[in-house]
Amino acid sequence: IQRHQEIHVVMGNEACDLDSTVSALALAYFLAKTSPAPKAAFIPVLNIPRADFALRTETTFLLREQGIPAASLIFRDEIDLGELHRAGLLALTLVDHHVLPGADAALEEAVVEVLDHRPLERDRAPGCQVTAEPVGSCATLVTERIAQGPPGVLDRVTAALLHGEDGRPLPSPGRGDGGTDGTRLSPAGTILLDCVNLSPAAGKVTPRDVACVSLLKARFPELPARDTVFQALQTAKFDVSGLTTEQMLRKDLKVLSGDELTLAVSAIYVDLESFLRRPGVLQDLDAFCQARDYAGLVAMTISFNERNEPSRQLAVYSRCETLRSAVSRALEEATAPSLQLRPLPSPWSCVGAYAQGNALASRKKVLPILRAAL
Repeated sequence: IQRHQEIHVVMGNEACDLDSTVSALALAYFLAKTSPAPKAAFIPVLNIPRADFALRTETTFLLREQGIPAASLIFRDEIDLGELHRAGLLALTLVDHHVLPGADAALEEAVVEVLDHRPLERDRAPGCQVTAEPVGSCATLVTERIAQGPPGVLDRVTAALLHGEDGRPLPSPGRGDGGTDGTRLSPAGTILLDCVNLSPAAGKVTPRDVACVSLLKARFPELPARDTVFQALQTAKFDVSGLTTEQMLRKDLKVLSGDELTLAVSAIYVDLESFLRRPGVLQDLDAFCQARDYAGLVAMTISFNERNEPSRQLAVYSRCETLRSAVSRALEEATAPSLQLRPLPSPWSCVGAYAQGNALASRKKVLPILRAAL
């Protein structure tokens, strides 16, 4: 900055999921190696505060396995993009999204490139390079970009990040036992996780995603088997053993606002009995809602049995009996879809607990029911 050097930031979306993170890291490294403008500093920025990084359990797992310490990452609260832009130093590449939120509207004119796998909602300025392709994972677009680049770019460091070539065993998350094929994870894993292990039934995968996974496997035959990669990342995503109750509630949170009150809806990745038995959980629910002025909270749990079949439960928490009853009744009586709720015993009068018979009714399908109730 003192030398008035251009700062070229590569940044993913505010969810900062695995796809956004890996896409930003890999593309920033590729640009740094291939850019004809050596005066620019290429900086991947994770678009969350550093304090929230622990909530992205699959991302922390993958980067830890690749030997990338959190201390080497730059988070959104550690760089002032507005100040850089006002100083005329900022160039911004967006990956895994293409529209900045309202709070960042002033940065729009700094955007020089977009890589996204969603349909474009708006046109960009003529000088902005846009790649918007309907693939399952943004990492597919980044992999294609790197594969088309100079062959020498895929050096040892890039290979270790992109393809996990440095040979340490792949442990199972939370258990520490080695994998069977002596390799580490790669953004192929990002594509697999985003595309639900390339399963057509999930409706996300495209031929280009499949082609990228095949390309990576062909160039680096040591890559782990597809099922191994997917299962390790899926396990890491659902591993919340190291999180506090407050972090579990924030990890995957949606907030609904009515005319007079606000309701939190958290996805919880353990079974309901285990969640409600956490030490101090009622005090944690109280503190979580009071600190954010939520009138209540719906916790939707999902867990899997040995056959990988999902099981869903939900809890309705509020100190306001009227609100708790209204939300519970709306969920019990819902028909589009029917949740097939069955009451479960609850340790507290301010928490209603249910088994959810309709395991296909995800949070996306429950949110409209709750909006209507509000």
